[in-house]
Amino acid sequence: MHTKREQPSDGRTSSRTESHGNAPLIGVRVVEFASIGPGPHCAMLLSDLGAEVLRIVRDGGTGWENPIADRGRHSLILDIQTPQGCDVCRAIALKADIAIEGMRPGVMERLGLGPEILCADNPRLIYVRITGWGQDGPRAQMAGHDINYIALTGALAAMGKPDEPPMPPLNLLADFGGGSLFAAVGILAALYERSRSGLGQVIDAAMVDGVASLMTMFAGLLPLGAISLNRARNILGGAAPFYRCYRCADEKEIAVGALEAKFYHSLVEGLGAPSDCCESQYDVSRWAERAGRFAEIFRQRTRDQWVAHFADLDACVAPVLSLEESYCDEHLLARETYVAANGLMQAAPAPRFSRTSGRIQPTLEATTLLEEWGVRLPDAHELK
Repeated sequence: MHTKREQPSDGRTSSRTESHGNAPLIGVRVVEFASIGPGPHCAMLLSDLGAEVLRIVRDGGTGWENPIADRGRHSLILDIQTPQGCDVCRAIALKADIAIEGMRPGVMERLGLGPEILCADNPRLIYVRITGWGQDGPRAQMAGHDINYIALTGALAAMGKPDEPPMPPLNLLADFGGGSLFAAVGILAALYERSRSGLGQVIDAAMVDGVASLMTMFAGLLPLGAISLNRARNILGGAAPFYRCYRCADEKEIAVGALEAKFYHSLVEGLGAPSDCCESQYDVSRWAERAGRFAEIFRQRTRDQWVAHFADLDACVAPVLSLEESYCDEHLLARETYVAANGLMQAAPAPRFSRTSGRIQPTLEATTLLEEWGVRLPDAHELK
């Protein structure tokens, strides 16, 4: 059955429709209250898929301005703590499909811009609240960052060497994996539901909730004894000799992920290691000795020599590249995973679509966007 794509109720059109092709979110309007981390990334994802994103930012910015994560925006400098600024925000939200904010619970309410007000003005509005701890619970008003959220949800305890404190995986897991991506999923689901009900809703996108969901595989396998989160026994945490990184002769590193027996046998064969290394792959008592043996072998060649050596072997071996090196990798070049835009190399829009592909949008003047939305600004406001 084919479902008719939802069209804006006001019959609006956009000057970007032609320039942006047939991206999936053409015609969707987003107002983003400037924040840091997952909020900007979520708005970027929507922009890459064709949405019009208007960012409201205070004079001086957030302190974390980012020419890549902030791409495809139309920024409006506005003091939302003044009655006039609040009125402008309400006028903008009245024309929007989605509002994204990343403040502590209660902040937007104190500004007169909470969901009770904006959603009463515009019942079709999807109001997205991205926080670490969520809108309720004992920690809701506490400060926190990615490392705190993954610590509380059991993810951090499973990472790192068994005799050392755990190392955080940058801020990829909570901010972006559990934060912006889950917020984007919620937005898309709410847009689809709105096509049936005609109503928006409030989305409480808590990073702790998202990370807990990301831990589902481990939570399911743990009681079955199929996996261990003990750092000395965790096959996916670097304890196993066949799922870890090794240093090469040039001090560069190689990543090995030979979990299945056939790939592990190819790894042993490719290394020229003794055939008895193929026995009892999952015997934890042998892991330390085999890891040491593999480490000695990997030290005999450079990283790129090993990459060439394993090129025709299905052994799940890949080079550990710096971000700058990844721009030049032949596979990523062939897929155009990174593109040059606005003078910078950056990730292309993802995922990819067969008919309605996204692209990096140009940044236009906020005045142009607001004219199309039918919002008139007081002359005193400064536009960026």
